[in-house]
Amino acid sequence: MELEASWFIYAAAWLVALALILVSGQTYRRRRPLNQPPGPKPWPIIGNLNLIGSLPHHSIHKLAQKYGPIMQLRFGSYPVVVGSSVEMAKLFLKIHDLNFASRPKMAAGKHTTYNYSDITWSPYGPYWRQARKMCLMELFSAKRLESYEYIRVEETQALLKGLYESSGRAVNLKDHLSDVSLNVISRMVLGKKYLDELTETSSMMSAEEFKKMLDELFLLNGVMNIGDWIPWIDFMDMQGYVKRMKVLSKKFDWFLEHVIDEHNERRERECVKDFVAKDMVDVLLQLADDPNLEVKLNRSSIKAFTQDLIAGGTESSAVTVEWAIAELLKKPEIFKKASEELDRVIGRERWVEEKDIPHLPYIKAIVKETMRVHPVAPMLTPRLAREDCEVAGYNIPAGTRVFINTWTIGRDPSLWDAPNEFKPERFIGKDIDVKGHDFELLPFGSGRRMCPGYSLGLKVIQSSLANLLQGFDWKLPGQMKPEDLNMEEIFGLSTPKKFPLVTVVQPRLPAHVYCF
Repeated sequence: MELEASWFIYAAAWLVALALILVSGQTYRRRRPLNQPPGPKPWPIIGNLNLIGSLPHHSIHKLAQKYGPIMQLRFGSYPVVVGSSVEMAKLFLKIHDLNFASRPKMAAGKHTTYNYSDITWSPYGPYWRQARKMCLMELFSAKRLESYEYIRVEETQALLKGLYESSGRAVNLKDHLSDVSLNVISRMVLGKKYLDELTETSSMMSAEEFKKMLDELFLLNGVMNIGDWIPWIDFMDMQGYVKRMKVLSKKFDWFLEHVIDEHNERRERECVKDFVAKDMVDVLLQLADDPNLEVKLNRSSIKAFTQDLIAGGTESSAVTVEWAIAELLKKPEIFKKASEELDRVIGRERWVEEKDIPHLPYIKAIVKETMRVHPVAPMLTPRLAREDCEVAGYNIPAGTRVFINTWTIGRDPSLWDAPNEFKPERFIGKDIDVKGHDFELLPFGSGRRMCPGYSLGLKVIQSSLANLLQGFDWKLPGQMKPEDLNMEEIFGLSTPKKFPLVTVVQPRLPAHVYCF
């Protein structure tokens, strides 16, 4: 018995020793230095935040010139990797797309999108996959977008009529563009122009206040909130951004509650069972009633999706068209070429229709060049590494936050001749699209997290711009010269002009064409 007990003790000791050896070996392997991308040495606590200015895509562009197309930074407590080339964009957004398909949890997602309930900020998983499927199969299907073409036509005509009535006077172009974008989206998503109703009947906000809310939403969803990067000081809200997010969220919630209540009342009046969807909120409410959904949609989900649809559909088109007109005012020769194409293909007796766009390659080239030089989302929305991964020979640990700097890609001299010049001709005869397949031009992103409403945005941008160039001659007010035009920008989730474009229009078509 003593011999057996002794043997047992020795065997147990050997097993413990072996376990300790294995554990220490694994610990050693874990502690071995990772092969990380090059980058500047971080400071204690703040990391490399001291290197980031008010325009982060510019700051990071300069760093990429020194450290290369894949770069490691540290923002406070978190590792950050930035891809700044076509090859890196393809690796992160295509080859390893699934691993980088999630989002980091940031204050904007928590406070402005019902705790990450929208499409943009929700983490990768069943809820987000279902939301994406709803967008592709229901909300932005080709059939549904085609059924709403009459809305886009009517609102474009309203834009043209408003500018015609302002002929010869200086106008703030962004105001007109925001109105048409917001009216198109409002009618498609909400079923009517709620902004007119707000102006006429609401004591809580006006249409102008609502547009300011949208600007604030995009700003706050793109700011460098210090609490997102140094969590242990988040409670201090040092920049005041979280307070602004909470105030904004309450305002939006009041509006969205009103929208959903109205839609539910109409559904009940018309009998939910036989109800035919008239707009995208109707579609969302019908989907919420579906017992076969993998993840049940609640009221907060519907409000978050609705807010996404309104904001995303409004901002991108207005910002892009304003940048395009600003660039053309600096280069009158581009205006001349665009007008010649429109006269040749369309003539001067009618307006441009959506079906005409494929036959206007120079107009399409102007849109692409605008998106190259002034991408609406110059850094794309950040992604999150779900698991440890190796990219381009470098180790990317789980939890790393990843940015793709499309602003830098658009200025890569190995891709673009004279990249700082606005030259639409560079796209003529080249099969480069904006649908996420060609990584040198990614205005809507690529892969699983690509903007699901890109097809609608593209329709509105191309049609609006073509008709603005078809209907009017453009000039700067007073004695202002093209070289005096300020082209500074503001950084957020989108990147609009810092100073709105003020311009003067004159009709270029016969008077009867303007009789809508």
